[in-house]
Amino acid sequence: MLFTIGMKMVPVLLGWYLYNLTESKLVLGLVGLSEVIPAILLALPAGVKVDSSDKKSLIIKSLIFYTTVITGLIITTSELFNITEEFRTVIIFILVGLTGVIRAYISPAFSAFLAQLVTKEELVHAASVNSMTWLIGAIVGPTIGGFLIGYFSMSFVFVIVVILLVLSIFFIGYFILPKPVTYDKSKVRTWESVREGLDFVWNQKALFGAMSLDMLAVLFGGAVAILPVFAKDILAVGPQSFGLLMSATYAGNFLAILFLTKFPLKGSQGFKLIYSIAGFGVCMIVFALSESYILSLVALFVSGLFDGVSVIIRGTIFQILVPDQLRGRVSSVSSIFINSSNELGQFESGVAAAAMGTVPSVVFGGCMTLLVSSIAYFKIPALKNLKY
Repeated sequence: MLFTIGMKMVPVLLGWYLYNLTESKLVLGLVGLSEVIPAILLALPAGVKVDSSDKKSLIIKSLIFYTTVITGLIITTSELFNITEEFRTVIIFILVGLTGVIRAYISPAFSAFLAQLVTKEELVHAASVNSMTWLIGAIVGPTIGGFLIGYFSMSFVFVIVVILLVLSIFFIGYFILPKPVTYDKSKVRTWESVREGLDFVWNQKALFGAMSLDMLAVLFGGAVAILPVFAKDILAVGPQSFGLLMSATYAGNFLAILFLTKFPLKGSQGFKLIYSIAGFGVCMIVFALSESYILSLVALFVSGLFDGVSVIIRGTIFQILVPDQLRGRVSSVSSIFINSSNELGQFESGVAAAAMGTVPSVVFGGCMTLLVSSIAYFKIPALKNLKY
């Protein structure tokens, strides 16, 4: 959770810092692109590495590298670092790109490691608890980040992120025992290993459909990248309120997952997944048209409720269908579909906002999400009829 808090503070800090530095919507979008390119390029070979490695060791190494990158952001955002605005922005893009390298490894490593910590019978419950823990961090991180940058320098807040990461490394290293590797990479060539993961996802139509639907919904419907623009220019609020906007969706996620952990969905899960994505699109349209901070906050919160339903269903599909020896590679394929769509969505949001205007771009994205949901309903029967 400490890692999640620190990690989720970073987009708030960078978004607010860069928009105040450049006043460019396109720059906000390019931040996402700079992270997603290395994440996509390395995702599949990283999955092979995860399956053939000690997950705990790989996670710790990734966290150490991430801590080093955040230390670079401390220096870059410091007022003592006397460089031009353009050069400062370029350095930030490079450092964000390095976080994409880290994410290519750490995301599938965490996902695969979870399955080694519990029995198969406990996986569904463990996946829900893991999602809730992650979401608590995702709520707390942006809230704390927004609060702190209202009172302290950006460099000081990044120091707090480093402290959280160091604590994460200590707790993972001290309290969690390493688990045996269940896959021998030496018996299979890397490309054959990668293709095995791709073939599995392609042949599991429900899994492939869920990944595709979420990717397209987040790609078009997300507005995270331009939230600083809404906060500063449309809603006229400060960094503290901006932090709450960033955490509102995660708060909705948390409440939905908490409820569904206690009262699991019974039957027609694929049908409910499609409708939850459509509901997310409607909420983003409401958010785009709102000029009230409270209504905007509520719209993002409700979008998080719908997204929470999607998270639970997709997470359960993954844990049930994917065998242990393929989890790293399938997680990497999933990261291309789902996690990378967040950053590609940020790039799309920044470009669309610069080209179409802030409000029209988000309305367009919400409408595209509704269209994607309709196509999934009529064209992907394996997903629509999914039950578990």
